[in-house]
Amino acid sequence: MLVVAVSTLVACGGGGKGGMNFGDNEYPIVTVGTSNAEMLTTYPATIKGMQDVEIRPKIQGFLTRVNVHEGQAVGAGQILFVLDNETYQAAVRQAQAAVNQAKAVINTAEAGMATAKLQYENSQQLHKNGVIGDFELQTALNSFNSAQAQVNQAKAALGQAEAGLASARENLSFCYVKSPASGVVGSLPYKVGALVSAQSNPALTTVSNISAMEVYFSMTEKDILEMTKNAGGLNAAVSTYPPVRLKLADGSIYPHEGRVVKVSGVIDAATGTVSMIARFPNPERLLKSGGSGSIVVQRDNSSAIVIPQSCVLSVQDKKFVYVLGADKKVKYTEITVDPQNDGNNFIVTSGLKVGDKYVTNGITKLSDGMEIVPITPEQYQKKIDESSKLGTDGTAKGFVNAMTGKK
Repeated sequence: MLVVAVSTLVACGGGGKGGMNFGDNEYPIVTVGTSNAEMLTTYPATIKGMQDVEIRPKIQGFLTRVNVHEGQAVGAGQILFVLDNETYQAAVRQAQAAVNQAKAVINTAEAGMATAKLQYENSQQLHKNGVIGDFELQTALNSFNSAQAQVNQAKAALGQAEAGLASARENLSFCYVKSPASGVVGSLPYKVGALVSAQSNPALTTVSNISAMEVYFSMTEKDILEMTKNAGGLNAAVSTYPPVRLKLADGSIYPHEGRVVKVSGVIDAATGTVSMIARFPNPERLLKSGGSGSIVVQRDNSSAIVIPQSCVLSVQDKKFVYVLGADKKVKYTEITVDPQNDGNNFIVTSGLKVGDKYVTNGITKLSDGMEIVPITPEQYQKKIDESSKLGTDGTAKGFVNAMTGKK
């Protein structure tokens, strides 16, 4: 039974925060240095098409035809919906008839003007020869002027009739609802027979240009200020901002990198953040307008302080390490770390500096101000390896001898 108990002690006493109890004050110490670290920052994001256009009719009418289906790619100018247009077609025919009538009136008026002109020219010759007097000549001139006025009036009526025809044709064109841009059709909430208008809510559909997608996310005012100062201006900060990645809703990383293209010039007073837009290519049409995800910003830090998570004690939302002083006493020291980590290490942002020495194992057995005997991690590992052998004879006595260094 003693051998079993000792074996259990050894199996539970490896490295980590607890470490093994060797019965001495020897603890492994590491000196803080710097290393290259990949720092990842994530921001919640919303995905939108470069152009999301709500499609609404300009007039009220009943849907008679739906020419598209959800998810269909359409081009600019393509007819998506048709509204009942019998009334508008009749209005076009009526306006066309008015134009034709106005043209006929012009023809009649021009013929009358031509006759009046001949009569006036003949009267001028007769007056010159003394056959008629001034009264007859003036009468002929008045008739000619009146005929000219009738022609001008008829032409004005034709212009009005043509304007009415153009208006009627435009109203008829409103019955054919076209896509103003190329893109992909969204949901179709209305079926044939539904009464729709410009005020219909929701819209007939939404056409989204998803050849490239714009991903909206927000950064804190502090981050924006720091970024702007480092780059020497907001425009420079945007142009030099590193490529970003997009983490999708299923946790996977979108295969194409994006670039930040826009930054709002106004800080949201409610949230204290600034809106930013990153643009991503979407050749496979994997991204959909209205989706969600997270923007991932990668920054390389060549002078980062990286320490194992196993040597850090967490108390509520604070983190601590034991730092070795010159008097060989440990100090319970609070540190702050980057919230993003790989699950094994922390990137320390404050609390430790290059040259500091901290305890890596057995930290749960330490207390603030405790004096220890510092050893290297290699020496500590050697002690573990020796103790795990349970001594050369495989007995409890051998384990105790190995722990105390006896042969």
